[in-house]
Amino acid sequence: MTETVFTQDTVTGLLGQIADTGRDSGRGGYTRPVFSRSEHELLDWFVAQAQQRGLDVHTDRNGVTWAWWDTPDRTRHDAVVTGSHLDSVPGGGPFDGPLGVVSALIAVDLLKARGVVPHRPLAIAVFPEEEGSRFGRPCLGSLLMTGSIDPDTVRNLRDHDGNTFADLAAANGVDPRFVGRDDEALSQIGMFVELHVEQGRGLIDLDRPVAIGSSIVSHGRWKLSVHGQGNHAGTTLMLDRADPMVAAARVVVDIRDTAKRQSQARATVGKLQPVPGGSNVIASRVDFWLDVRHPDDAVTAALVETILQHAQQVAAEEGCRVELHEESVSPTVHFDKPLEKQLRQWLPEAPVLDTGAGHDAGVLAASVPTAMLFVRNPSGISHSPEEHVEDADAETGAAALAKVLGELMGQTP
Repeated sequence: MTETVFTQDTVTGLLGQIADTGRDSGRGGYTRPVFSRSEHELLDWFVAQAQQRGLDVHTDRNGVTWAWWDTPDRTRHDAVVTGSHLDSVPGGGPFDGPLGVVSALIAVDLLKARGVVPHRPLAIAVFPEEEGSRFGRPCLGSLLMTGSIDPDTVRNLRDHDGNTFADLAAANGVDPRFVGRDDEALSQIGMFVELHVEQGRGLIDLDRPVAIGSSIVSHGRWKLSVHGQGNHAGTTLMLDRADPMVAAARVVVDIRDTAKRQSQARATVGKLQPVPGGSNVIASRVDFWLDVRHPDDAVTAALVETILQHAQQVAAEEGCRVELHEESVSPTVHFDKPLEKQLRQWLPEAPVLDTGAGHDAGVLAASVPTAMLFVRNPSGISHSPEEHVEDADAETGAAALAKVLGELMGQTP
């Protein structure tokens, strides 16, 4: 295969090529769920970009797209892998996910421009459903690959329209019969380095463009359902109501107050659904989703227990009852210390930061050595259209990634 170097490209330029894909005119920002038209367009764009760089592209049985820069003997073993995701939260920003994928492409350009011949293969991996915006389970592609989630559970997950993962996967070229732990793919990965926009203010406060990740704090998602009595909004007197919306509102405020009393805790309700949802109907049930994070796993568990106890008390006061269902829990993940030490040697100006956001690197950490690089976000805002990266910082991040990848690949010259 003939290899071509495209050194005129930049991170900013490549991001500009996909800037219109998945725009959300209602929410602002981007909505790019897995198995959507926008995600397809992004994947097609990535495949074309990778092939232009002479990379060998294929999609595995879990829907992970791989682009390989092979060694002269084409042995895919102990590979250096980088990459991220292309899906987004509803109304998300332009950098969460795509920055890591685009920076990986530019890192390949930079290395090829230097005449690098890899002693170890390099692969760019694009993971599906990292955000969990369609099926409610984040990092689904990496969870399946590592066997960290039951394939039958995944096959039966449903989106908001009632479509199962199995049906949508089959319609999009992924045979649901074969999803699950992929020992062949895992055996090819020597290490994984993910670049990502920082989702916080660490680099702003330190006045640095790039940081090295140390850990991902523990986090989980729970579904709370408050059950009450559905009724007519116009004929039911206020004293005769068992309104789950009132109980849910009180619980949401209590969740905020509970988290504020615990140092470093984060607790969020970002999604609430009344049933049946009519404007002139007292709801019979209100479902809402709780996200709790803290560096200490025990504190995370204690926070959720406290929230549940308070919710039960509030619900009883409103004549309602509450149920809690755990959807996913991830303990604190510490990235590979020997790999982190190497990154600190190669990037001596980069501070070391933890993060409260989940990533595929965190899932892979239990199976292969992993590391992360973060690029400064001057807004400090993520999962929002206000997420931002300055052009110069984007290029600095890609250069830092190229430095790390080149060293890990045993580059020549």
